[in-house]
Formats: sequence, structure tokens, C-alpha cells
Amino acid sequence: MPTYPWRLAPDGLATRRQLRALGLRPGGQPVVAQVERPRRRRGPLVAFLYRIDLAKPVRPMTPGKCAALAKANAARRTCPACGRDAGYTLSTSLGVCVPCADAPALAA
Repeated sequence: MPTYPWRLAPDGLATRRQLRALGLRPGGQPVVAQVERPRRRRGPLVAFLYRIDLAKPVRPMTPGKCAALAKANAARRTCPACGRDAGYTLSTSLGVCVPCADAPALAA
């Protein structure tokens, strides 16, 4: 597989993220090349490249998927202790909203 240094891939090739920014997806095509970014203490970062001309458009979001995504995001914002929508995604380290996390510290 051809390997290119970071930022030196030829035109016409793109990573998954670059394809997504263009509103495209790989669409089942094989990986044609890769780029490597060196790192100091670990192995290089590798990104696979796909041909832009063979990429397909991103599938549109269906109403069912949109509803499922909204429900999942609402669950991530709902505090299990007080049951309120915090308005932000709850921290996994706390597991509850900030007022509920601070409540035991204020009571002591």
C-alpha cells in the first residue's frame, strides 16, 4: 500500500473525515493509500486514504434516526439524582449534574 508523509498525499485522495466534510462517504471502496504522521515516543499515526471520485454522497438522516439521536442526547443531559435536564452533557466522572455533585459538600 502506498504510504505518504503527513500532509503530502496527492490530490484526489482524502481521509474519512475529509470526505465527510465534503458531504461524502467511502461507499465500500477499498483503501488505496495511507498517510503517516510521526510521533516521538510511540508508533506513527496512520490515516487511510480513499479516492474522492469513487466516494458516494452521505445518506440523509431519516426521521427515525433523528428521533433516536434526540432521545439519546436527552438521556445524556438528564441527571439521575434530581431528574432535571441539566442543559449540558453530564460528566462521566461525576455521573450527576454539578448542583447535585456539590450538594453533599455544601451540607457538610
